[in-house]
Amino acid sequence: MMGMPSNGPWFKGPLTLRQASVQATSILLAEGVEEPRNNAELLLMHLLGTDRAALLRDGGDPFPQERLSDWEALIRRKAAGEPVQYIIGEQWFYGRPFTVTPSVLIPRPETELLVEAVLEAAEQLWPSDAGSEEGFMPTVVDVGTGSGAIAVTLASQRHAWRVCASDLSPDALAVARTNAVRHEAADRLAFVQGDLLMPFIPGHEQSEPRSAELRIDVLVSNPPYIPAADMEGLQREVRDYEPHLALEGGADGLTPYRRMIEQLPRLAQMPRIVAFELGMGQPRIVAEMLRALGGWDEIRIISDYAGIERHVIATQSQLR
Repeated sequence: MMGMPSNGPWFKGPLTLRQASVQATSILLAEGVEEPRNNAELLLMHLLGTDRAALLRDGGDPFPQERLSDWEALIRRKAAGEPVQYIIGEQWFYGRPFTVTPSVLIPRPETELLVEAVLEAAEQLWPSDAGSEEGFMPTVVDVGTGSGAIAVTLASQRHAWRVCASDLSPDALAVARTNAVRHEAADRLAFVQGDLLMPFIPGHEQSEPRSAELRIDVLVSNPPYIPAADMEGLQREVRDYEPHLALEGGADGLTPYRRMIEQLPRLAQMPRIVAFELGMGQPRIVAEMLRALGGWDEIRIISDYAGIERHVIATQSQLR
């Protein structure tokens, strides 16, 4: 196995594309990088502006000698632990490529299940082929939107919905706006800067007049949920590179949920759908918080691809 060279250049030509990938995989493996082969291939595709099929087909072609220093720079960044998504500036979510920067969390596959749950629950209340029972399509707010993956996906899947994306970080909102434009959803999305539900509470000092007038039908959020004491033990790619503002959720990780649940009755109306993503061991606790508030007639817990309870979705099927 080839490890990290102690000195001198890491890669020396001439190499084929396949050899460059194999050598990079060995270096990343030696440095404890998870999925080293996949990371090496993603970086090589990024460098060459090609796709996986072409990389496999052309593996015997010579690696461009003039790009060796660029290739080494990419592999050094990955070997140091930087997420490949930040290096290439992109992550796929729900079949779409999303721009990501160190200002936002990298969208995870399990969050796609949260989007699916919202679409399914909303379809029962407001069928997309028949219009809603009240004669309008729902207003959806994505709190803590980050890259905008949830909000942009919902707006892209349901063009008639009115979607608002909020975040405390102006840098995150800038990334979300970029993704809204990228996926031609900018004209169906509004963006609000603020802390959790505060911008949407009528009369609150932090509320925005237009936002506070929203009658929110669907609230969806994937807020910070890592307990403070667990931050140090996170995978280095997460701990050292992803924004802590979007990771840490207080002493037990549940502070954002408590605050939002306390704020819900102060909105112009209680959302008929509330959908949260949570960390391991948290969904049942938050489900009980929602039951205690008493605003919904069904509260479900949804497991992720690994069978871990991950999402809570509360639905009020009838208007009150």
